[in-house]
Amino acid sequence: MRSRIAVVDDEPDLRDAVAEYLAASGYDVMTAASAAEMRELVAVHSFDLAILDIAMPGEDGLALGRWLRSQMPLGIIFATAAGTSIDRIVGLELGADDYIVKPYELRELLARVRSVLRRVPPASAAAAAPPAPAKRVANKIISFGSYSADLDGRLVIGPDGSSIELAKSEFDVLEVFLTRPNRLLTRSAISEAIGFSEDLESSRALDIRIMRLRKKIEPDPASPRFLKTVRGEGYVFSLPGGESR
Repeated sequence: MRSRIAVVDDEPDLRDAVAEYLAASGYDVMTAASAAEMRELVAVHSFDLAILDIAMPGEDGLALGRWLRSQMPLGIIFATAAGTSIDRIVGLELGADDYIVKPYELRELLARVRSVLRRVPPASAAAAAPPAPAKRVANKIISFGSYSADLDGRLVIGPDGSSIELAKSEFDVLEVFLTRPNRLLTRSAISEAIGFSEDLESSRALDIRIMRLRKKIEPDPASPRFLKTVRGEGYVFSLPGGESR
């Protein structure tokens, strides 16, 4: 089944051009001119990815993105105006998978769409697929301190036994570290593993994800026990041997 993408932008010419280009590239595309229209679409459709303009009248893209994440698992790409770096940072802190600066080339947008969709489970396809027969599967679970991560279920359990809410992009980064423990990983290596392009903006985006991750899995984020910085080189995830099962 083709991935379904929502394009939410109050500029009709850009919205239509993006929809036409993505549809010609093999995607099922629906459009909305406002957050209110997108909410109506969500009432009857599921989406694999949403491209959201941040600066829309009324409810902005940041608020809409937060609401969408509460409704379904999907990838989010924020579109921001040139020079508004604060919007990009806030968007990443809210769990966006990527962002693109307006005005942008459609080819660049397509590349980012493909990159995000490679990292996001196809929600609409899964919803349409018949249920698989029940069977027992031994999930890969990796423990670190009082935490445990179910890599198959993409779930992290905290010391008190409750689930820790991670954005998909945060779990992607955590999985890279957990499957490559006790190794120095450069920003370039981590970016490649999660499908990021290697540039200064992507490096900043990666640092923000790591900062958010530390706040959720480190007892003291200012003095990390697990996810450690090697100044000028990259990161190491400290995982004592024998903590996986």
